[in-house]
Amino acid sequence: MTVGIIGAGNKGGAFAMALGKAGIDAVIANSRGPESLTTLVSNLGSTIRAGSLQEVAAHAIVLVAVPWSKIPGALAGLNFDGRIVIDANNSIEAPLYRPADLGGRTSTEIFHTLVPGARVVKAFNHLRPEQLSGDPQSEGGRRVLFYSGDDTRAKAEVAAIIDRIGFFGIDLGSLSIGGQLVQFPGGPLPALNLVKFN
Repeated sequence: MTVGIIGAGNKGGAFAMALGKAGIDAVIANSRGPESLTTLVSNLGSTIRAGSLQEVAAHAIVLVAVPWSKIPGALAGLNFDGRIVIDANNSIEAPLYRPADLGGRTSTEIFHTLVPGARVVKAFNHLRPEQLSGDPQSEGGRRVLFYSGDDTRAKAEVAAIIDRIGFFGIDLGSLSIGGQLVQFPGGPLPALNLVKFN
């Protein structure tokens, strides 16, 4: 299995680092091309390499972590039909950190319209990047990562990745429920650093 990653900022880079530590193959891309990622990739481990957006989008599982206003442009022209697409985005971005106007919808509802035909799973958005790329073992237990989705098999694939990188996954149910709970800003779960004790 090779995971595609669209977005090489703090969240995309942290996810790539977590995969690299677990020895999971991944290809990461940004809007500036693979050559711009040489330094980043050199620090992520031997299983992570840079590629084009088209190459990344061709993988069976693709995580998207892009500044909110840039998501439509980043995904334009890419085909995600039948693929698992992980929405790791939050509807807020630097430098002003003002919440985007979502018109009463969740960010995941809006994201879903940008990847027609994809099996969307919301995950990896609620922890800070340094926690996602850090040690999943904490206080004698495993850090919790939430996920939600409407496709049972897609959620199972994402849950398997969460387990392989050492975290404890908690299924929040459907996108309509889970998307609300991990909505940032607004939901009750983002930024909570929870630990599951064995």
